[in-house]
Amino acid sequence: MTDEYVSVRYIVQDVQKAIDFYTTHLGFEVNTSAAPAFADVTRGRLRLLLSGPASSGARATPADTATAGRNRIHLVVDDLDSTVAPLRDAGLRFRSDLISGPGGRQILLADPDGNLIELFQPADRPSTT
Repeated sequence: MTDEYVSVRYIVQDVQKAIDFYTTHLGFEVNTSAAPAFADVTRGRLRLLLSGPASSGARATPADTATAGRNRIHLVVDDLDSTVAPLRDAGLRFRSDLISGPGGRQILLADPDGNLIELFQPADRPSTT
């Protein structure tokens, strides 16, 4: 077993549409594509498995879990405002407002199937030196 990647599976209706979303807007690269059934895209050490209706991953998923949940992938960005602006301009769907807290700022973006992506900018931390 390799620890090269951390993998997350998202069930999607249209694999090519999901590939386009993640590669165009969020900087993922296609690792493997067997669209329309399956693809995996990577960003850093994150391997996102995109499973369409014909894939074994989707077929193994119980029907009562057909909607996207509250879980999400977490992408750290250097500048949340400059990351969000072009996504809004592209007409992408956000599921929350910008939220600020002691750990930083975040916003939730939805992929074409409603799966959530948290874009997170950590708060500046004072140096301990």
